[in-house]
Amino acid sequence: MEIEQITVDQMAKVISDAIDDKLGQDTVIINIGEVSSLCEYFIITTASSPRQVKAIADSVEEEMTKLGMEPRGKEGYGSNNWILLDYIDIMVHVFDEENRAFYNLEKLWKDASYIDIESL
Repeated sequence: MEIEQITVDQMAKVISDAIDDKLGQDTVIINIGEVSSLCEYFIITTASSPRQVKAIADSVEEEMTKLGMEPRGKEGYGSNNWILLDYIDIMVHVFDEENRAFYNLEKLWKDASYIDIESL
């Protein structure tokens, strides 16, 4: 798949599959593009340990690199309790359980709709 031909939904599917491969939990895709110009989608998932947080983020990066896409920014690799990968149209948030509950991004973006992962 060439970069010019990939859609945001296809990117979301690749990212979702990479998360699933590393057993991310409670993964959601929020269409924040409806309520903000920040990006189109937030993809949020939970990992059960710092090691799994890093493994999920690494898996997403690896799969996106195969498509020729590198993140514009990466945050949190030092702590491995919340890693953010910024792919311009999609921001991927990989949380440990405690930080996902604390930051509660789903509540913050409650006016945005959810995308059915199975429909991608």
